[in-house]
Amino acid sequence: MTQDELKDAVAAAALDEIRPLLGRNVVIGVGTGSTANRFIDKLATLRGDFRGAVASSEATAERLRGHGIDVFELNETGTLPVYVDGADEVNAHFHMIKGGGAALTREKIVAACSERFVCIADASKRVGRLGNFPLPVEVIPMARSYVARELVRLGADPVYREGVITDNGNQILDCYEFMIDDPEAMEARLNSIAGVVTNGLFAARGADVLLLGTDQGVERLTPSGE
Repeated sequence: MTQDELKDAVAAAALDEIRPLLGRNVVIGVGTGSTANRFIDKLATLRGDFRGAVASSEATAERLRGHGIDVFELNETGTLPVYVDGADEVNAHFHMIKGGGAALTREKIVAACSERFVCIADASKRVGRLGNFPLPVEVIPMARSYVARELVRLGADPVYREGVITDNGNQILDCYEFMIDDPEAMEARLNSIAGVVTNGLFAARGADVLLLGTDQGVERLTPSGE
């Protein structure tokens, strides 16, 4: 199967995963990226079965509205029953690197406010150790050089993602050559650097369900093996 076919398969599986949670007053969380976009396109077929969605980026909000799905601010909704999003890397402990699309801060906020995080990814995203994909760090613009120096001290090779401004008005440093042995500890360490808004490690709040697209079909995995 092609990568596009794998993305379509996991998007369809995610629809089946969330269907029992839907209802006329239900608002769900929706992520950002190419796999999430395929989920949104399929979600449109169920738009009459739920109230609407909270988007993790302006791009996602635009795509949802384009399908006639109402978009709500998270401050209006409180806790969400489910959040569906992709990942750039995911390990055996369901820790992830996210933020290739520069939406990591809002993604992390929506994930934190959701009872269930369903991660949808193709098999190429599953890794034994996080870090081959460059780890994004969102920074306040005036702190970019300082944060970069601190990242070098931690062993990373930070590269400014030129021309990219996040939906929050901030900048991105991508950490290359930065293999991560303890994602939870590193997530906290990076967030303690003055000027860091957040980083792309989703370890403190990892996925509850991983729908992994493989040539043999979609594999459903959970931390508990349920």
